[in-house]
Amino acid sequence: MQCDVLVIGGGHAGIEAAHAAARMGLQTTLVTLSLSRVGFMSCNPAMGGLAKGQLVKEIDALGGVMGRLTDQSGIQFRRLNTSKGPAVRSSRAQCDKRVYSENAQKTLSSIPHLNRLEAEVSSLVWKNENGRTRISGVRLGNGSEILARSVVITSGTFMRALMFTGFDTEAGGRAGDQSSNQLSDSIEQLGIKLKRLKTGTPPRLHKNSINYKQLERQGGDEKPIPFSFYQRLERFPYLEQMDCFITYTNKQTHEIIEENFNRSPMFTGMIQGLGPRYCPSIEDKVKKFSDKDRHQLYLEPEGHGVDEIYVNGISTSLPRDVQEKFVRSIVGLESAEFIRFGYAVEYDAIDARVLKATLESKDCEGLYFAGQVNGTSGYEEAGAQGLVAGINAALKCLEQDPFVLDRTEGYIGVLVDDLILKGADEPYRMFTSRAENRLHLREDNADVRLASMGHRIGLLNDSDYALFEKKMSAISKVNESLRTFYLYPSDEKVSAWLSERGNPVLRDRVDGVQFLKRPEVNLAVLRDLGWVSPEEAENELGWEESEIQVKYDGYIRRDQDLFEGVKKSEALKFPAGFDFDQVPGLSTEIKSRLRVTRPETVGQMSRMTGMTPAAVANVVIYMKMQDRA
Repeated sequence: MQCDVLVIGGGHAGIEAAHAAARMGLQTTLVTLSLSRVGFMSCNPAMGGLAKGQLVKEIDALGGVMGRLTDQSGIQFRRLNTSKGPAVRSSRAQCDKRVYSENAQKTLSSIPHLNRLEAEVSSLVWKNENGRTRISGVRLGNGSEILARSVVITSGTFMRALMFTGFDTEAGGRAGDQSSNQLSDSIEQLGIKLKRLKTGTPPRLHKNSINYKQLERQGGDEKPIPFSFYQRLERFPYLEQMDCFITYTNKQTHEIIEENFNRSPMFTGMIQGLGPRYCPSIEDKVKKFSDKDRHQLYLEPEGHGVDEIYVNGISTSLPRDVQEKFVRSIVGLESAEFIRFGYAVEYDAIDARVLKATLESKDCEGLYFAGQVNGTSGYEEAGAQGLVAGINAALKCLEQDPFVLDRTEGYIGVLVDDLILKGADEPYRMFTSRAENRLHLREDNADVRLASMGHRIGLLNDSDYALFEKKMSAISKVNESLRTFYLYPSDEKVSAWLSERGNPVLRDRVDGVQFLKRPEVNLAVLRDLGWVSPEEAENELGWEESEIQVKYDGYIRRDQDLFEGVKKSEALKFPAGFDFDQVPGLSTEIKSRLRVTRPETVGQMSRMTGMTPAAVANVVIYMKMQDRA
């Protein structure tokens, strides 16, 4: 059996990688341990959130599937940070985990050129030619081989994975699934070093055992906005919306946990891997933040017809009896019934500094890595990497130029750039603060930034791209109207409109536009009074984008000019086989960092951890001298 692109793993990275390669016309095979678990949301059944929403939007803008699947399965949509600036607004959706997985499987089954196979990959197959190592396929557990021109590893948390509940251990990457124990050996034989990382999950409680009257209700947005720019739904949202609920830990909860620190595999040395700093276990939070009397918890439904409630905020690997005791000390959970206990997972991951910006291995041509195996956490980070790896695996087969997003062009670019230059000592999570150009990298304009790229490489189809062009034409009309629009309260129509809404206070003019206290009111005036009504008026993000473009035009153009200048100065590439050890004046530490990371450009080198301006200058001068020699 043979194919062009072979993808190992059916999680969120694997889905995007396989979908991208097949949609680009390559014969693609996805191999996974269980086809029925493709797209399974093994942790919190939610997509998006702060900065993560931007990643989902960018995946969708390029032609990926994560945004569409989220829209089809969302049971609560909320936009976060709406009271703050446009750079940090992010969308989040609670999903029906069963529907999400089913739709993911249906989507993959409908794609031409994509074959799905249920099997375990035991090892990689490669060959050495002219001093280069090149991937040639994989060997399955039954001894058969699949030949492939490119291979994408998206093994998630499954490589040599162990689950911990107290001192009880079980092999597996998540509850109900086995571990992949042989692939790690094969990766190490290529000279790629592996490390151990850790993640965890909270207990799931039966929905009928919770006293909701004692809890604070949290509903979704009244007018939810779809994640996908291209999905036109006759009725949105698709599914009936559901509420989440809020409660808190308390002093008694913390005392129970503290009394059992000696029974935690994290604190007794059983778990060696580092866990995510920004999503710590409840025992971690109690230990590190001992001054806090309580921690907020979110009780989130896992879908319609599903009895499980996900208790967001108490990820734990404490023994079962301890979990029962501390959970039942929490208001509203006094009679909680456990469907599944919380557990931690320790697994193998690579140091992503061995990868190029395409997520291809620097040591084995045609071999790509994406997702949690690269040291990240979260569905969104995994999906973004899967998309990049899948696109580049396909382009490799087509012998076309690689697809690389600069960190000034997207959150996906920031994510990949951080990983390949700095690696991840703990599971990496995306934040808006990681993006220097975040005023431009907003979720509302992800399609403006990336749709043309997705269409050019053949991932975004013609009909979706036509919708994008239609939207851009409409936004252009709105922008022109806004740029020439002055809001005069003395105008009879405007005066009546303001009076009906409590006479909101005017703000100063910004670039010729007189804005109201609530910025969106300007657009509302234009719509309600019929002064401009483009066909895409119902697209709230389109309207928001128009307003932001007008209001922040000066700031955005200033940042763009700055980053364009930076990109030009950083684009200088190092020749193949460039030997940093030969550069005079570099410290032993700097040379060691350069040997590990092997940056591809001067810009990448300048962003490496511990790199000094003097070291960068030395390398550039040496390289220019070599060119003249």
